[in-house]
Amino acid sequence: MRRQTGFTLIELMVVMAIIATLMTIALPRYFNSLEASKETTLHQSLAAMREALDHYYGDTGHYPDSLDQLVEQRYLRNLPVDPITERADQWVLVSPPDGVAGGVADVKSGSNGRARDGSQFAEW
Repeated sequence: MRRQTGFTLIELMVVMAIIATLMTIALPRYFNSLEASKETTLHQSLAAMREALDHYYGDTGHYPDSLDQLVEQRYLRNLPVDPITERADQWVLVSPPDGVAGGVADVKSGSNGRARDGSQFAEW
């Protein structure tokens, strides 16, 4: 008599149970690291734009009228994408104080969400 090769239903169920257990451990960590990387990217994008605004102000004595002006005059290579909203056109522009020329003195995220530490993205 010849023995047939293959897996039994019990063996397949055990393997599926092991895979499901590993997935319940791995998926929450994956999503947490994904959120952490988006927050880090947002911090870096805000820092780069704020530094470009400071350099522009230092060079010209006034703030730019728009963020596109920073790109046109090569203070930024391109306008960064907000990793939370996934758009480059939803940055919230903060005007300079009275008596200072220009239209954009600071930039904030256009997202209404909250970070993992509880702070709002729009306050960064």
